[in-house]
Amino acid sequence: MSPQLTLQTPLQIPPSEIPSYLKKLWTQEQIDNKGANTFSLIIWQPAWIEQKLVTTGKINEPILGNQRLEIIEAARQIVLENDLPHSTPPFDKSVLASIKACRDIEPEEDLRGQHIDHSISELKPRRLITLAPTIGKGRELEALVAAYCPLPEEGGGNAACGDVVVLRGDVESLKDSLHTVEQLIPNDLPSWLWWNGSLDEDPDLLNKVAIPVRRLIIDTALGEPLRCLDLLQGSIKNGQAVNDLNWLRLRTWRETLAMVFDPPNRREILHNLVNVDIDIEGENPVQGLLFAAWIADRLEWKLEKDIYKEGNIINAKFTRLDRSVVTFRLMPLPVGKPSIHPGQIIGLRLISRPKDDPKKSVCIILASESGECMRLEAGGMASMELLEEVVPIQKNSAEMDVARLLSTSRGSTSPLLANAAPLAAKMLGLINPTK
Repeated sequence: MSPQLTLQTPLQIPPSEIPSYLKKLWTQEQIDNKGANTFSLIIWQPAWIEQKLVTTGKINEPILGNQRLEIIEAARQIVLENDLPHSTPPFDKSVLASIKACRDIEPEEDLRGQHIDHSISELKPRRLITLAPTIGKGRELEALVAAYCPLPEEGGGNAACGDVVVLRGDVESLKDSLHTVEQLIPNDLPSWLWWNGSLDEDPDLLNKVAIPVRRLIIDTALGEPLRCLDLLQGSIKNGQAVNDLNWLRLRTWRETLAMVFDPPNRREILHNLVNVDIDIEGENPVQGLLFAAWIADRLEWKLEKDIYKEGNIINAKFTRLDRSVVTFRLMPLPVGKPSIHPGQIIGLRLISRPKDDPKKSVCIILASESGECMRLEAGGMASMELLEEVVPIQKNSAEMDVARLLSTSRGSTSPLLANAAPLAAKMLGLINPTK
């Protein structure tokens, strides 16, 4: 937990005794304090690559479950050592599959769930439950429990307190423990699930723990693209409050593009758009499709069914309100040192061409760096008025982004995401074989 919190030494107890132990703990030791009136958070925290790096001796550190720099750099070294494409994201499943050693080493410490990032702990969660699956099969379930309160000098005493529960074992043992997990969730407080892993992992387990009344935090950059978008739009359709970290990372792109068209004299440019080109890192198209879907939704464009791929390039057409056609292209680019988040946008180009006065054509370019601006300028753009912006890329940790969502107390899905997700899923689902 954060430095201002005092955390008792985690106590290992039989999983079946957790509910009664916590009830007794609050009754006996916190007579005037029944715990923080905030929220409960369940975290699925597999950390598969970190576990593999530790158990094969590639790194000599405890397993913490976060994406710290040491883990990222060690994973990138695996990419180089095993001749994987340099554009492979460091937490890709191909990296996990290629980590080998003569024999596995038993990790000295598995501290998942015991060290919660400051950005989350300062929100004073009432209960944190970490599901920590182990790589080895046949690992019986074990449970750790601890309570915390602010230190007296930091305003403790009757201040809000909370507790931490860690359930660790193989996937099957965690599945068998879900009835215990549900007993631990206070009925009178908001309940969140952060699925901190690929959406391809054990759909049955995900469905059981992501019950409709629970607010869901996922990352659609992690997993098979169509599966991710289908899960996203399906959850939204069922009325669940869904928060997508992949969508959250799009915020600066959306805000920067909106700012470009803030001046009233630029509004007419939007009505004459004929081309939308988006460049992404690698081949995961989800974020690029969500961005295109957001643009199309805001401008009330209609998606045509003629969607196809040329190699890895996705091509589509939209129809504007005046029935003019807008051509869309999503271009995957190999990047030597990609983000830890697959498929991040690195560039956007919009071309506006008025029918009655082609000389007033405009090219709008947003890019994550000046080199990408220069790439998007190629191809006859010099004959147009050029508007360029370099988008400041936020490099927040996943924990900071999750804390941002938790602090909003959003009990429903963002309307913008709710509109964009079905359109993005439709685009991916309609793709015809390569022409």
